[in-house]
Amino acid sequence: MSVPSPDELLAIGDRLVGRAAPGEQVEVFVARGDSTEVRVYGGEVEHFVSAHSEGVGVRVISGGRTGTSYAGTLDPNAVDEVLDEARANAAFGTPDEFAGLVEPDGVDTVPIELWDERLPATSTEDKIALVTELERITLGLDPRVRVDEADYSDGGGESAIVTTTGIRRHRRANSCHVSVSALADDDDETQTGFGFSVGDAPADLDLAEAAGDAVDRATRLLGATKPRSRRTTVVLDPFVTAQVLGIIGSTLNGESVVKGRSLFRDRLGETIAAPGVTLIDDPTDPRAFTATDVDGEGLAARRNVLIDSGRLEMFVHSGYSARRAGTVSTGNAIRGGVAGLPGAGCQALQLVPGARAQEELISSIDDGVLVQSVSGIHSGVNTVSGDFSTGASGMSISNGAIAAPVREFTIATTLQRLLLDIIEIGADLRWLPMRAAGMSLVIGDVTVSGSS
Repeated sequence: MSVPSPDELLAIGDRLVGRAAPGEQVEVFVARGDSTEVRVYGGEVEHFVSAHSEGVGVRVISGGRTGTSYAGTLDPNAVDEVLDEARANAAFGTPDEFAGLVEPDGVDTVPIELWDERLPATSTEDKIALVTELERITLGLDPRVRVDEADYSDGGGESAIVTTTGIRRHRRANSCHVSVSALADDDDETQTGFGFSVGDAPADLDLAEAAGDAVDRATRLLGATKPRSRRTTVVLDPFVTAQVLGIIGSTLNGESVVKGRSLFRDRLGETIAAPGVTLIDDPTDPRAFTATDVDGEGLAARRNVLIDSGRLEMFVHSGYSARRAGTVSTGNAIRGGVAGLPGAGCQALQLVPGARAQEELISSIDDGVLVQSVSGIHSGVNTVSGDFSTGASGMSISNGAIAAPVREFTIATTLQRLLLDIIEIGADLRWLPMRAAGMSLVIGDVTVSGSS
């Protein structure tokens, strides 16, 4: 089967949009992509998947009623049927006064390079060799370490969005990452650790860093005990910070706000964080794993400052949430694929980094805890009330230095207090395979519940 060129993807959208009936709004989303997953165990390939996907999704809006349909193929006959099915489904939709497609807003796309030809030029054998080497490096760092999983993953694809309102965009991007999970054994005890590296192509991946992080995290926790319960200062590891930022981002989501499900819904213009906190959503930063030049509705992606020096400046919106809120889209529509409708969401969150590395941050703390991993964070955080409670493990901090390993404790606060109690932000910015970058974060007055 021949691979559609960018012009061919746009042509599919043009053809279907050209069939729109009077009074109809039609959106066509066409996509194709390839991905590879490799898992190595004991020097042998344990899991391998190489997949190709393609398809088209259509949204029809007529009289406030929305109908959708999709097909997992770009066969012309199937593509034509998708429009007919979406149109038929719209007839059964519930009228919604806010239903509608976005229109061009005059914001130009930022010219960023999202496609790296080195990735598709890398052979399967080289990808397998890469993750095999990752396992070998990890095993060679410490005799107490076993490797649970060593993985390589990549993905690349292109998409086109064409609408009757004048949107006509094409996007092409790819990326890859490796990850390794290590097990450290000592007497009757086993601890786990993980590490990863992301890049535009396999040559960019830092295997030594991924392996070193995994081994360090696992071996550090050997002999861990519960810390004493108290209110103290915690330092969040970059990976934990990224998870927390993802939750904070969900509270600044326009859809959550208009539905009354955000604790910050009535606080625009107010101080909600410490003065040193500036939170940005910037998918136009090419270093971000989720970098993009267009959003899920075809508007230009853009740099949005959500919190500026502690002050809540804005929420992120898709076209639909913006109409409900009486504002305009911020270029933050996200869609999962041809089968899904676009929704609002942060795309590439990051805090403006501070000036000191993690070791320097810790040197200023007399008593505290370095939180290296958390468990149950999504179930333990309520984005309506702000209640925050999650299991954790890491290292105790004493007199400005890392001390004994600690585990099986809970950290508790509220999202409101967490943001206000941020003491310092680290300079150790890490780009992770998620929608938020990480860096060390020092937070004061957090409840640590361990031993009495």
